[in-house]
Amino acid sequence: MVFERPKPRQLNQPNSPAVNRPTRNNPPANDHRDGNRGGHGGNNNDRNNRNGGNGGNQPPIPSPWLNPENEPQPHPDASFVEYLRWMRVTSENDVIKNSTKVQILQMAEQGSKYSQRLQQLTKRTELIAQKSFKVQCPWRIRVGGHRGPESILLPAFDALGIPYIPSSSLRGVARTQAIREIMAKNNIEWQEAEKQIAPYFGSVETNNKKDQAGKVVFLDAYPLPNQNQNVLAVDMANNIWQWDNNSPKYSPNPNPFFSLEKPMFTIGLRLASNCQDNDILEKVKQWLIKGLQAGVGSQVNTGYGQLNPAGIGNHKPESEFFRVEFTIEGQLIHGRQKLQDIKQPYQKDRDGHFRLSQGKLKPNTINYPEVRSVAFKSMLRYWFRSFALGVLEPGQVQEWEAKIFGGITTPNQKFGWLMVRTLEIKPKAVKSSQDEQKQQGILTLHYSLEIPKDKQDNLQKLIKNLTWLMFHLGGIGQGARRPCYSRQKHPYLRGSTLIPESKDSFWKLLKTPKEFQQLFQQRLEAFYQGLQALGVNFNYRQLRSCGTVNSFTWFEALDINAKIIVVSNKDDDNKGYALETLHEYFHKLETPNYSEAKNLCGGVNKDYPFLNRNTKREVIPSPVWIADLGNYQVVTVFGANENPRRKYLETLQNKVQIFPL
Repeated sequence: MVFERPKPRQLNQPNSPAVNRPTRNNPPANDHRDGNRGGHGGNNNDRNNRNGGNGGNQPPIPSPWLNPENEPQPHPDASFVEYLRWMRVTSENDVIKNSTKVQILQMAEQGSKYSQRLQQLTKRTELIAQKSFKVQCPWRIRVGGHRGPESILLPAFDALGIPYIPSSSLRGVARTQAIREIMAKNNIEWQEAEKQIAPYFGSVETNNKKDQAGKVVFLDAYPLPNQNQNVLAVDMANNIWQWDNNSPKYSPNPNPFFSLEKPMFTIGLRLASNCQDNDILEKVKQWLIKGLQAGVGSQVNTGYGQLNPAGIGNHKPESEFFRVEFTIEGQLIHGRQKLQDIKQPYQKDRDGHFRLSQGKLKPNTINYPEVRSVAFKSMLRYWFRSFALGVLEPGQVQEWEAKIFGGITTPNQKFGWLMVRTLEIKPKAVKSSQDEQKQQGILTLHYSLEIPKDKQDNLQKLIKNLTWLMFHLGGIGQGARRPCYSRQKHPYLRGSTLIPESKDSFWKLLKTPKEFQQLFQQRLEAFYQGLQALGVNFNYRQLRSCGTVNSFTWFEALDINAKIIVVSNKDDDNKGYALETLHEYFHKLETPNYSEAKNLCGGVNKDYPFLNRNTKREVIPSPVWIADLGNYQVVTVFGANENPRRKYLETLQNKVQIFPL
């Protein structure tokens, strides 16, 4: 990835006053957080941003409804369609536009109950079906769907607007599972296997009239009503990295939509009128169960759509080849931004005035922490791309990234060989506010249905070692480029630390940086060897250069211009040596070279006051990653051969280089 930065201008910025930062175990005193995000409203920037300075002439609060004078009041049994059909045409203001979408979706999530209707539909399925069973989704599912107002992704819903799994989808799952099993058992091609399932599912191409019609009727599947939880749940998709020609582009694009969170469905089957063979019904049921366990709907390779028979506990599918328990400390993984008050979605300061940013209303949202498999898959994909760009041409990287992780753009539209799933583990007890800043779960890695059998062992080698590298190079979720540390202002915990909770020897860390150097290089060589064994030809001891690097330009690639080092931690039990040094060096650069400091710690275009005011704000991620492993910290620096990044590395003492090899 390349960033073209403007040249710095001398800025007269006062030095920031020193503060005594708390440790993780000693939270700050006088914690005066109020209900509004942003903590201590009424600061100088907020007051300067107000029109008139006294709350007058502030922009009016936009209504989410098409006709605000006649605000609709949907009945609690109404579907979410009744909310979206009255959604107003949104503003050109992106902040208001996104806030309206979030507000409407959250209203529908909280207001749409329709439990009584779901009870009727579930009872109807049980009465019609000859065989019925319940399946439970351990995370989220979104089947079918289309685009609604403002391109909001909607799940499949029936004529009354209630989400469900269509019978055609269930038939497709069972049929596909049957074909795959017959192909594997008899070592035949797809077309031949299709002929063999005709006695079960029917076929218009068979000459046998008895097999032209299917023998089993599939019923629509509805979620069971849950009094303690809404059926629909606001979800979020965010395509952070996109390929722009031959360079990855950092461009976050959060898009809220609806999915179903941890639903339970009643599945119903019965024999068609042309069949009385219960063995056929039972066989189709078993195919359907296995197919649902593999996943149904969209984003199956990213943890969505898994449906397990209810009551069997944690199911370990045959496709799984690796798992590890983990703990995340710090700013955590977030699935959505949740409005604190859906009737008043914008922030206010202590004086009751709306808070503005660049003349725009600021949404009053809080982070909704959630262990998300999509976050782990994205991070694995990121590190794969970074390492691969150091040894392969960009075109090859795009091709193999799509083969392994999937792709949606031509010519690399692929399902992907890797499936990533997670299971969240709730902490047993919460002792303090600091302990709440943790997430625990289990990461499981699987072969997808698309991977050739002869590629499985090599993919396993590559992905297992890539997972190890991911755990030891940085965190995950918000603040992933810095280890978890505490401070005296909001947010009181920053950064992210990803910890494997396993006693397996594969995860055992060695005590000194020199010992870690050998272990890291073993894992990295195994990753490269796994990639070579998949069919890629390269020499990992001859790194390539992704392009010219200078103070304002670097690539997020572990090529000849990057470095990874290990430094021992000193007495600081909060930030650690490498991060403390980075922040000290960063603050030295703030005066007078503030813009140069952003070439070390990242920022946004608003930090460059000499840019045209109409320039779109662009987030510039830091070229420095730091991971805290206890006795030492691992520091990854992109474009390390140019200042200010080179100066930062020279400042670190007693360092051991682990990359390049």
